Amino acid sequence: MGHREDLLEGAKRCLLEKGYARTTARDIVAASGTNLASIGYHYGSKEALLNLAFLKVTEEWGDVLTEKPDEGADAGEESRSPLDQFRDTWQRVIDSYPETRSVWQLQMEVVSRIDKDPELRKALMGPQREGRDGLAENMLGIDPEKDPEKARVAGLFCQALLAGVMVQWMMDSESAPSAQDLTDGLKVMLEGRADRPQGLPFGSGRTPRARHDPNAP
Repeated sequence: MGHREDLLEGAKRCLLEKGYARTTARDIVAASGTNLASIGYHYGSKEALLNLAFLKVTEEWGDVLTEKPDEGADAGEESRSPLDQFRDTWQRVIDSYPETRSVWQLQMEVVSRIDKDPELRKALMGPQREGRDGLAENMLGIDPEKDPEKARVAGLFCQALLAGVMVQWMMDSESAPSAQDLTDGLKVMLEGRADRPQGLPFGSGRTPRARHDPNAP
């Protein structure tokens, strides 16, 4: 690998070992075997390098979570119900926790920084929206190309759920939800509104909401 690739790999290791705020340019240089000048030459700044490294770490984590258990899994993919797919995906997420706790911690730290870091916020906005489509497809089997609006709202739901589950597992893993708990909870939510009038078109209950200005005091 060249210096550019070495720097990226070194930055990823530093993020997982030290976190975003505690990683210095010298840490990255030591981890990558490069030099300080290479950071500016290839990435412009330490922050730009760390932002890209964070996106790569998150992308790789997502690939692991959505990876099929084996090649034969595709054969039964279409026969699984959406709830089965939801539970199986959550099982992979939760099973990954012991090995990927540092990724979960890093994501929480980065979220806590975005209000004071416009460049970081800007770097994350696009991937966050793309991630919603991936969550809708992998957790609920909704194809974003065939039904983009359904994938959008399902992705929002899954993304909100993922953030909450991460916090619960990091705070108290003994009482944190299992994959079956999440699936049963979703069933309860659906069954609990069995008296809702039928025949409403999808999205008919959507109401406009005020946009929050991140720059407002």
